[in-house]
Amino acid sequence: MNLHPRILSEPSINLTSLIDVVFLLLIFFMVSTSFTKESEMKITLPQAEVETPASIDPSIEIVITADGKYFLNDRELINSDPATLREAISREVGEDRNMPITIRADGNATHQSVVAAMDVAGRLGFANLNIVTVTPDKN
Repeated sequence: MNLHPRILSEPSINLTSLIDVVFLLLIFFMVSTSFTKESEMKITLPQAEVETPASIDPSIEIVITADGKYFLNDRELINSDPATLREAISREVGEDRNMPITIRADGNATHQSVVAAMDVAGRLGFANLNIVTVTPDKN
């Protein structure tokens, strides 16, 4: 027989340590997260990693201006039609399809004009196409 009844205490959960852990996790995620707006990311032109080659072989250079005009070896073509570019390349090269073609496009030129020049060169049988890039400034 138990003459002294036990006083049962109500079990309680210590919330102090739980709150500490939650705040530590919150601080960790705030510090480790980067807040970058995807819509404001800038796109830059590709940059070359190597220097220019030592020997320069004869090649065809197609320059595309910002307004879509074509220049073939520093001579402006009559219009921006791909057929005109095809005829000019055929006259310049003749039957030699192993000659490399270099495409130098302005950064503001449309992709359509660049792809049209690549398409003309590919349809004529040229396999060696080069795209000129911007060389990085060494500060």
